[in-house]
Order: sequence, then C-alpha cells, then structure tokens
Amino acid sequence: MNIRLLSLLVCAAFFASLAIGPAPITLGQIVAGDPVARTIFLELRLPRALLGLIVGGGLGLAGAALQGWLRNPLVEPGLIGASSGASLGAVLALYSGLAITVPLALPIAGTLGAAAATGLLWSLAGQRASATTTVLAGVAIASLGGALTSLALNLAPSPLAALEIVFWLLGSLADRSMPQLTFALPFAVAGAVLLFTQARELDALSLGDETAASLGVDLGRVRIATVLGAALVVGPAVAITGAIGFVGLVVPHLLRTNDRQLPSRLLLPSMLGGAALLTFADIAVRLIPTPQELKLGTVTALIGAPFFLWLLRDVQRRLP
Repeated sequence: MNIRLLSLLVCAAFFASLAIGPAPITLGQIVAGDPVARTIFLELRLPRALLGLIVGGGLGLAGAALQGWLRNPLVEPGLIGASSGASLGAVLALYSGLAITVPLALPIAGTLGAAAATGLLWSLAGQRASATTTVLAGVAIASLGGALTSLALNLAPSPLAALEIVFWLLGSLADRSMPQLTFALPFAVAGAVLLFTQARELDALSLGDETAASLGVDLGRVRIATVLGAALVVGPAVAITGAIGFVGLVVPHLLRTNDRQLPSRLLLPSMLGGAALLTFADIAVRLIPTPQELKLGTVTALIGAPFFLWLLRDVQRRLP
C-alpha cells in the first residue's frame, strides 16, 4: 500500500482518537484553558492515542521483520517469548502490590520480564542456532511464561487481585499515563532502528540462507539483531498495555502485495499499518455500545484469530 495513504490513515486515526471519548470536549475548550477539558485531553486521550501509535507500529514492524527473517507469513512477535516474559513480569508486579505503591513498577517489571525471556532464549538456542531452533526455544519460553502467569493468577491473594490481573491480561490502552509512555518510547525507538538496519540482510535471506551467506550476510548477527529488535519494541509495550495479539501477524500479510515481495519494502508500511489498525481498533472499543468498555486485546483476537485460520488454510492450499 502507498506510504502516503498509510501516513494519512495514521494521522486520521491519531486525531480521531483524540476527539472521541465518553466526555465531549472541543478544541476551543482546551485552548481557552478549561481545566476539565485540558485534564481529559492531556492525562487521558493524548497518552492513549500516542500509545496506540507506538504499540501498534512496534507490533506491525516486529511482525514484518520476523516474517522476513523466517520467510514465513504465519510468524508473529509472540513466538520469541518476549511478550509472555513481559506479561509475567507485569503480573508479578500486580500480584505483589508493587503496581499500586510504585507508579512505574508495571512497565519496569514487564521490561525486566521481557529481558529475562530474551536472555533465556539465547541460552537455550545458543549462539549458532538455526532460525527453527530459535523459534522452538521461543515457543517453549512462551509456554513457560504462560504457565507461570496462570500459576500467579491461581494463587492470587484475593478475588479482586485475580480480577485485576485478568483485566490487565486482556490488553487495553485505557488509563495509561504519560510517564509510562515515555518509559516505553526509548526502547521502541531503539528496537525500530535496529530492525530497520537489518533491511538489506532480510532481503538477502529471502534468497535462502546459503545464498545470503555467500553474499556476505552474517546469519548469526542477523538473528541476534532481529530478535533483540523485536523484543525491544514488543516487551515494554506489552508491559504497559497487556497482551494484544495478532497485529504483528495480520498487518504484514494485508500489506504484502505478492508472495515474493522483499522484506525491506514491508517494514515501514507494516509499522504505519500497525499503528493505524491498533488505533482504529481502540476507537472501536469506545464506540461499541457495551455496559463497560471492551478490552482491546479481545477485539484484536476476534479479528486476528479468524484471519489466522484463513491464512493457514490459504498456505495449505498453495503447498504442492
């Protein structure tokens, strides 16, 4: 899809997110210094809109990079284990009560969880592991993180604590603060830069590992840079928003114009497309008439799970 059109969609999603909400406010009220309107805008809507762009863009970019590295359209960022590690760290902060007493305990604990999962991935896969071995190690770590998260939920000290953990795990951009956003932003930027620097190597990998190696591509370095970049953009984001799945799977596939499109040409469109998709999905949860606002992770799963099944069937039909 055209970069200009995607950029326009991102801008439209951002300004729509600022304008839509349960409390009607106008630009005139904000400019005039209305304290209620300014508080709603600066403390609620602006962080939510910016977080939608950062998290959605990071998930879309990580998905495109991982799909290019593994040459598989069924890959999504959760396969490297960083998401489950971030979820576990954040759940432990909620379980222990630190999330209440320390304002940034949730993103810090989640980021440490993502870092621990990534470190465990290196130790399991080894320095010279193949892509398949790395993914299998990531799946094992994701399963372990999910099991430990379920254990924390099972041992929650009270039903209210368990309910808080469940609601957080469903994923949402609501009620997040600007300090949380500024904490995640440097990691997201560093991860995005790292992934974009691998564009040429990902193009070479589309020709096969042996051909890429003959062209001077260091396969081990590409693996480290791609997985680390994806962990940087996904881990801290999940630590703040909770689990939001399928964006990294759906967006690159929707924007892929043909099966042999070079991965480098998909990185920027996927980042913009992910930002637009997640922000529009967040707007949808505010507009859907329900007794209480739907969780964003639920909406993305309802969209992404059927799409994944269709994509899996489409891939099977193409097999000889």
